[in-house]
Amino acid sequence: MKPGKRATINDVARIARVSKKTVSRVINQSPLVREETRTRVNEVIAELGFTPDPQARGLAFRRSFLVGLIYDNPSPTYVVNMQQGVLDALKGSGLELVVHPCNRYSDTLVEDIRGFVERQRLFGVIMPPSVSEDERVIALLRDLDCPYVRIASVSLDEPGVMVVTNDHLGAAEAAHRLADLGHKRIGLVRGPSLFRSAAVRGGGFRDALAERGIPMDPAYEYEGAYTYESGVEAGHALLSMKEPPTAIFSLNDDMAIGVMQAARERGLELPRDLSVVGFDDLPMAQRIWPNLTTVRLPIRDMGRMAAEKLLAPLRGVDPAKLNQPEVRPSLVIRKSDIPA
Repeated sequence: MKPGKRATINDVARIARVSKKTVSRVINQSPLVREETRTRVNEVIAELGFTPDPQARGLAFRRSFLVGLIYDNPSPTYVVNMQQGVLDALKGSGLELVVHPCNRYSDTLVEDIRGFVERQRLFGVIMPPSVSEDERVIALLRDLDCPYVRIASVSLDEPGVMVVTNDHLGAAEAAHRLADLGHKRIGLVRGPSLFRSAAVRGGGFRDALAERGIPMDPAYEYEGAYTYESGVEAGHALLSMKEPPTAIFSLNDDMAIGVMQAARERGLELPRDLSVVGFDDLPMAQRIWPNLTTVRLPIRDMGRMAAEKLLAPLRGVDPAKLNQPEVRPSLVIRKSDIPA
């Protein structure tokens, strides 16, 4: 450096033997730089007394340090558990989480998500079902060159961008449980048709019952909305039948708890008069009485695994080769179901 000359970003890059883009990333505290490179660049910056132009610094890094969680799940507890898992993985990464609820029934869904991604200049996006199942959203993210990871009940994409939850296995366990208890008239509270998980869970339940010689009567099915209120409505509808079911399987815990409330409103005693089984194993399943028998889906772990896949390239790891366990739902037997 010539005496009296002010150091530039080009000088730092030349002396540190890195690109100007790498220097910009170090200045902006990007997690995209290896630690040894960061240390070398910072040493050169200190030696030269380089001070970046604040305006130039704001323009130097195209993306922010924000990870977006885009969701349309109506269960607030599910969403909070998912957030906790994502935050577990982001801790210490320099990245922060920002959440964006959306409505898949909206005519402006894709444009709304486009605005969110572009305004926040997102580092990447994590999507639980059912927004993860919308190929219009996936096409948008690819067009914007925005990294993403999808969580879904079945595989919909390349392994490196998928966390597959195998919901059909959990639904089959619930069916086997009720069959083993001797139930024949079994009600099914489905999820909304827009959710692939509703089809996967319902299909796994019906198939497993059929294996036990118990065909699912369509008259005993009711479509809910994955909400407590729709569970109450479904419970009243099914329990008002001439021959009401002796057991009801709800495709999520919110609806199962709603079914239990409807049963109480009708003067039934649980589980003597009605066995109820849910899906997800939300915290409330252990807090109500009788404690809810349900299929445990490790929601917090799913959020963490998705975030780990999103972060993997920063750490020089192929997301498809992460050593992550397969997500396998499991039945948790409590007090809400007894023999018919």
